[in-house]
Amino acid sequence: MIHKVVRKQHNSRMCFVCGVKNSFGLKASFYETDGNELIALFVPAQEHQGYPGRLHGGIASAILDETIGRAVMIGNTEEIWGLTVELQIEYKKPIPLETELKIVARITEENSRFFKGAGEIVLPGGDVAVVARGRYLKVPLAKIAACSPAELEWTVLPNSNDPEHIEL
Repeated sequence: MIHKVVRKQHNSRMCFVCGVKNSFGLKASFYETDGNELIALFVPAQEHQGYPGRLHGGIASAILDETIGRAVMIGNTEEIWGLTVELQIEYKKPIPLETELKIVARITEENSRFFKGAGEIVLPGGDVAVVARGRYLKVPLAKIAACSPAELEWTVLPNSNDPEHIEL
């Protein structure tokens, strides 16, 4: 299935998942789609392995947690973040290193204070490697960060490789 990208989300300077200057981080990019899903793209490096040649399960959990938690921002101009309350992970297949992964997330339930979401890591070829479900507290960025968005270098970073469509 092909998903049209409607907006790219922000990256920061040092976040482990999205930080562009974190030398050990995932440097993931996040794209909102016309189907109200958020798709993260990243390529795990050797530094992200657990067993030789395989992505560490904790890092798989981290990218799913971040992607589901960011799904609350789809279509919103207000900086509302999801703080994890509960996260359930089911590992189905090993995840190779040095190949682009697609992490897909969506909101499944929402009220004024909390939301629930689900997501999966999709391997090249379309197999689902990991699925997750979580519950999150909605919190404005100003209540989380000890500094301003400018100090976090919280910005959208256009890239010539940004896709217009993502195929799953």
